Amino acid sequence: MGEIEDAIERADREAFTKNPPKTLKGQIGYLIKQLGSAKAVAQEIGVTADSVNRYRRGARKHARPDVAAKINDAVRQRWQPLVRKRRQRQAAATGGITVETRARFGYTAPVGTTDDGRFRRLTVHLPPEYAQRLFDARNAGASDQQMRQIIAEGFKEVYFQDGGARARGLSDVEINDIDYLDLDY
Repeated sequence: MGEIEDAIERADREAFTKNPPKTLKGQIGYLIKQLGSAKAVAQEIGVTADSVNRYRRGARKHARPDVAAKINDAVRQRWQPLVRKRRQRQAAATGGITVETRARFGYTAPVGTTDDGRFRRLTVHLPPEYAQRLFDARNAGASDQQMRQIIAEGFKEVYFQDGGARARGLSDVEINDIDYLDLDY
């Protein structure tokens, strides 16, 4: 996963209205409900169906660290999908998306101006159309670079050009060397 994908996942997790199950038995029970059988859960997490049934019964109280991580990821991935979708629809329709980052921004500018990339720490609220484009790109399986470009276009319009009030000759903005990136919607 890339930085943008990770940031979207974190923002989705922050939307949870109820915490996912914490115990191994509870997590396995939830996954069996979601996937339909112990065999399907076993295939998802890479263990045998017998192991899944032992976890479900409580005969095994702890899984290996790598298996426990897979179980936790599988639960979080499926937890409260309607809450996630509602928040994403709201961001894409009216709310927009807030991007906080520290990264190197480079841009193409007219002759006589500086276009040297430099690190900037920015918190910018992008309009709903950028949230919609970002979610559509993610759902279509876009690369991290493609999603970065969508955010860069939003930064160009909102931050660098201030909605057309300045830097009219600015043509391309690029985000490179991301220190951190966080999304909120």
